[in-house]
Amino acid sequence: MAGHGIDASLVVFAVSLLIGGFAIHVGSIVAFASRNYSHAVLTALLGALAWAVVDFGLSELGISGLPASVAGLLVWIYVVRLRYSVGWIRAGIVAAGAWLAALFVLVLFAALGIGNLEAFGVPGL
Repeated sequence: MAGHGIDASLVVFAVSLLIGGFAIHVGSIVAFASRNYSHAVLTALLGALAWAVVDFGLSELGISGLPASVAGLLVWIYVVRLRYSVGWIRAGIVAAGAWLAALFVLVLFAALGIGNLEAFGVPGL
């Protein structure tokens, strides 16, 4: 996205959060645990915050790389599990569906020439 400064950063954050929320919403539909879109957006935000806290805490302990990534992913899936009142398997299905949906949206945006976006609240994207 073109632009500089805090305004552009806020737009990128908002769009990225909406993409992450959309992706989680799609994942929840795939896992038959669907709620409304606003529920998914809040889940994306809470999941991203939980991931960040775990990442920060582990980095303070000198733990990084794959162990930190796996711990962050498990915490993110746990947030999905709590928010959708499902078990670990369904939460994992929501996570996989969210990841694929976010990847699809980001590839579509890139094809349209809209780059520099992430799927905020969806790990790895």
